[in-house]
Amino acid sequence: MKWIFRLFWVLILVVIVTGGALFFLPGEKIAAIAADRISAMTGRKVELSGKTKISFYPILGISTGAVTIANADWSDGGPMLTAKSLKVGVDPTVLFGGEIRITGLEVIDPKVLLELSKTGEVNWELGVEGVSTSATANQAAPARSKALALTLDRALIKGATIRYVDHGSGNEIVLKDSDFDLRWPAYQGNATFNAVLRPTGSEIKISGQLDNVGNFIAGGVSDMQGKINAPGGSMSFIGRGGVQPQLAGHISADLSNTGTFMAALGLSAAEIPKGLGQAVRMQANLTLTPDLRVSLRDISLQLDQNKVTGAADIILGGDRPRVNAQLRGGALDLSAVASGNATGGTGSAASTGWSKTPIDVSALSLADGEVALVADSLDLGTFNFGKTRILASNDRSRAVFDLRELSGYGGVTTGQFVANNRSGLSVGGDIKVSGIDMQAFLTDAAGINRFSATGNAAFNFLGVGQSVDAIMKSLSGNLSVNTGRGHISGFDLDKLMRSGNGTGGTTVFDQMSATFNIKDGNMYNNDLLMLLPLAKATGEGRIGLGAQDIDYMFTPVLLEGSNFRGLAIPVRITGPWANTRIRPDMAKAIDMNLKEEKRKLKAKAKDEITDLIQKELGLAPPDGQAGDGTSGRQSGGSLEDALTDGLLKLLD
Repeated sequence: MKWIFRLFWVLILVVIVTGGALFFLPGEKIAAIAADRISAMTGRKVELSGKTKISFYPILGISTGAVTIANADWSDGGPMLTAKSLKVGVDPTVLFGGEIRITGLEVIDPKVLLELSKTGEVNWELGVEGVSTSATANQAAPARSKALALTLDRALIKGATIRYVDHGSGNEIVLKDSDFDLRWPAYQGNATFNAVLRPTGSEIKISGQLDNVGNFIAGGVSDMQGKINAPGGSMSFIGRGGVQPQLAGHISADLSNTGTFMAALGLSAAEIPKGLGQAVRMQANLTLTPDLRVSLRDISLQLDQNKVTGAADIILGGDRPRVNAQLRGGALDLSAVASGNATGGTGSAASTGWSKTPIDVSALSLADGEVALVADSLDLGTFNFGKTRILASNDRSRAVFDLRELSGYGGVTTGQFVANNRSGLSVGGDIKVSGIDMQAFLTDAAGINRFSATGNAAFNFLGVGQSVDAIMKSLSGNLSVNTGRGHISGFDLDKLMRSGNGTGGTTVFDQMSATFNIKDGNMYNNDLLMLLPLAKATGEGRIGLGAQDIDYMFTPVLLEGSNFRGLAIPVRITGPWANTRIRPDMAKAIDMNLKEEKRKLKAKAKDEITDLIQKELGLAPPDGQAGDGTSGRQSGGSLEDALTDGLLKLLD
């Protein structure tokens, strides 16, 4: 029993002596010892400078001035970490060896540099016992238990600046004025964290949990979950991940204002047209591989009023993200996209002209890639289609839409449409339509509803400008159209031909064809041919696509029969699309139908006038010559000479 009491007093004496020794050691000496110990554990040079204090109550701990942790040997970017001050609290059992249990850690105004080398090395790998020092460590192998293990009851970091540099791609991310609160009570246990980031001033709150932290640090994969809350919406993830980086799990997003959310994260806040995600709701299974490839499967995505499902692959390791996706949608409304109006609406109005609202297509610069879309219907504002199959590709702000199938207006549209914003916006295309309802199509395209027929068309075009109005006024290209049987409402050609009054009624035709040359927003035509039961019609003139007006001469010709001869009555169509005027051109009609009569009358009148002038001027033709206006004077001069001489006499 005496030996037991003696041993007890010896232990007390050891504690008193040890504590007293620490108490009387200078702070700078304690800092040096701590720095050497941490350097030995991490393999990085650690410097603790400034005034250093040690406390025994209520916790055993140390506070220092400025702190510096050196970077990896391959980096020339400066220290990996610097801070104005550091406070560390430890469990008293640290005095007797064993695990280091940090009961409190507070870092003020740290600056952290995280780097990924061109060869794939990372600078945040530290040579701590029990912690893997290689990014290629066996992911399935957990950290082995060693003499040293770290835990944190709570770590508090205030005002941090974190800079991430990818030397391979040249990308750099900087987060300023960030706060972190980390709790990690057991080395092989779970950790929880809360962070507040302020990349643009607005607060972004991040919270989450990481299971089996020791395994995660060693390069293994652990269960995790996290959530981001920022102005404009939130995102969350539940799954597994590792430091490679690698992730696998379920991701969800609920963004009431995508532009605000992206701006808060410091990302491009390009104006997003309505229908492409001003508001977003998404559910998907996500996989992220170490080479920064993201795979999304079982996507359920709602972009404003549009819902789509499908799958996508995104490559993040480049100048711009690259997206490859296959999407399936129901009734899609992209009217705002087609009109260039981010808030919705159409780009045409027959009564007021085309929209002059600037078109913002800066979103074309956000990512490259290909997206295949199949939809039940597609609303493009000016045009509406049913079953749709489109392959859209984008390369450095040049988007190409391969129209595999656009079912609408009773027919099918195929071809290609291009929007190029590399140096100002230009649009172009080469489109073919077959079996289309011309009345429905022209009503949507130009507000023209008088022409009804089923036909085919081929259209190639190019337009330049930052608004629909500017593009339509700059259009150039070609158009060819041919139709079968149809009709034109508003006037009765048969009635016009037979009575001269074609007001009201309908003109029926058997077929029609025409080609147009497009220049500066105007379509010019001179070969329109329309075949009617008892007549044919030709046409020529201008259709103003930019100005939304028309000046066109339509000339029906009554076919010659046993009881009547061919009769032509030109019809001039003029005015704005919203209020066109259709009226017979009687002067042209007289000129065309009485051409022979006019020639004969003109010749007869010329003879009579010539005879009168000759008589008055004493220039009667020689005997035996008719007064046909071709005889000269007795001297053999021409009639014009004789008339000149006669007029000179009148002036004497």
